[in-house]
Amino acid sequence: VQLQASGGGLVQAGGSLRLSCAASGSIFSINTLGWFRQAPGKQRELVATITRSSSAGYVDSSVKGRFTISIDNTKTTVYLQMNSLKPEDTAVYYCKASGVWPLNYWGQGTLVTVSS
Repeated sequence: VQLQASGGGLVQAGGSLRLSCAASGSIFSINTLGWFRQAPGKQRELVATITRSSSAGYVDSSVKGRFTISIDNTKTTVYLQMNSLKPEDTAVYYCKASGVWPLNYWGQGTLVTVSS
């Protein structure tokens, strides 16, 4: 499975960005797509996930109400809509695809920088 993430960039606090992650390859083996982020000097953390079968989404409490995860009709591209961005949202955002353990795939990461 290959994951191609895009959409990062520089935005002012209060602004919005939409990240995209396109999955290709043996996508049939994937149950869940999600977004993680890693800020400088910090551990990678979960942001949001969505299941391919039911499109059921989960958003971490740290971003709930500001971030929304969605998936396209082909169930191969996942989006992260980020609104009301804060400087603390600055991080490299990674797309992850998960199947039956131990199948896990990571995208290359896209940098989001929020200026105050």
